[in-house]
Amino acid sequence: MLENLLQTPYETASIILFGIGFTSLMLQKNMIKKIVGFNMMDSAIYLFLAAKGYIDGRKAPIVVNGVTSVEAYINPIPSGLVLTGIVVSVSVTSLMLALTVRLYRRYHTLDIDEITALARKEEP
Repeated sequence: MLENLLQTPYETASIILFGIGFTSLMLQKNMIKKIVGFNMMDSAIYLFLAAKGYIDGRKAPIVVNGVTSVEAYINPIPSGLVLTGIVVSVSVTSLMLALTVRLYRRYHTLDIDEITALARKEEP
């Protein structure tokens, strides 16, 4: 199964990038580093989808010279998913950064453990 999954270096790179992002998301205590890890995971998924959607010898799905054969073009759905994902990713990243700024203004730290401890002290 693994040999079918890793057919191009792009797919291998996307899996490695996802692993680095996931490790960063799980192990870092700094909120900005967690956001960067999340974005690395997003980018890895987009790279993987683009790599899976590409077929050697085929062109972008734009009809040129009247060629309408399906075998002449790549599948446009992965490209559409990637574009949609990028738009959603930018929105989610901006929300995460806005919340991080608010947390920093309130607690004067980006360390998630310190923020949690300070928030527990504030509870009645």
